[in-house]
Parts: sequence; structure tokens; C-alpha cells
Amino acid sequence: MIKIAIIGAENVGKSTLMNALIGGRVSEVESLPGTTKGTIRRRFGKLKIPKSMKNPMGGADEFVLVDTAGLFDPRRELRGKVLSEERFKKILKEITSSDVIVHMVDATVGLHRGMERLHHMLKFRYGKPIIVAINKVDLVPEGRVEELREKIKKRLGEDALALSLVTGEGLNELIEKLAQYAQYAR
Repeated sequence: MIKIAIIGAENVGKSTLMNALIGGRVSEVESLPGTTKGTIRRRFGKLKIPKSMKNPMGGADEFVLVDTAGLFDPRRELRGKVLSEERFKKILKEITSSDVIVHMVDATVGLHRGMERLHHMLKFRYGKPIIVAINKVDLVPEGRVEELREKIKKRLGEDALALSLVTGEGLNELIEKLAQYAQYAR
């Protein structure tokens, strides 16, 4: 079983991504920050791999997606509105027990300092493979997306994927990256 945690600040699109990957509505999606208050786990069989890519797992592994609450307020350096210290620690434990992490960044807001610190802790202390996805690229000019990509490369050392869960842009690339990381997560 390969566990994939989806993390990010409030209202970045974590639940929407989970719904898109599973192909149905399992996580509540609202425009209000703080809709997801803990973690939501969903198990599904094989990851939907594009036909152009060989399935590195041979279809044998089960995947579990974990949708987490927004860990930080997107506009300030504060913990998410709905998170108590106890709930924050539970979510962090769920994240650190994951095999692969998808760190989502809102293109309209940018890279959050609290998420940047968490990213470094997960990467260097826990050795987690992390995929960075810039969501909501359909809402900003292309120049803003490139500017964010450069900033993320400089501050996180990662190449970020451009993602729009409204138009579907970048979703296949994300699925391919998940499949590539998953083959080493065992």
C-alpha cells in the first residue's frame, strides 16, 4: 500500500485534487477556508496511469490518498483557523507516515513561509519525496506562474508542476510523477 498525503495552506485545492484523482466527490469542496477539519483517507486500487506510460507497479499496489486540513492561513503566518494544537499534531503524524507528499501552492497567493518550513522538515528530517504543484494557474497570467516556479526552485529546490483542477491542465503530469515516486516508496 502506498500512502499519498496532499498538503498545503487553506483553500489551495487539496480536496478538489483528491476528488479529481479518485474520480468522484469524496471530499467536501467549498470556497470557505477550513472546510476540511482533519484528514480524509480514501483507498483505491490502481492509480489511473495514462496509456502512454507503463505501469511501474504492475497494478499490484493499492494507493491511499490522504486529504489534510489547511495547515496555515494562506494570507498570514498563522496556523489554519480550525486547527487546535492536538489536531495539528495528528495531521502532522499522518503526513510523516505517508510515502509520497503532494505539496500544493496557490498561484493566486504564492509560497507560504509556514508551508516552506514544513516542506524542508518533511524533505530533510523525514526524507519524504515531495511533488510541488502550483494550483489555480488558470486564474493568473503565465508570467506569474513562471515567477512562482523560479521562486519554488530557489527556495525549495523542486521543479513545480503547473496545475489547474478547473481545466485539467497538469493533472496527467501529476499522475505520472505520483507513479514514478510510488515505485520507490515501497
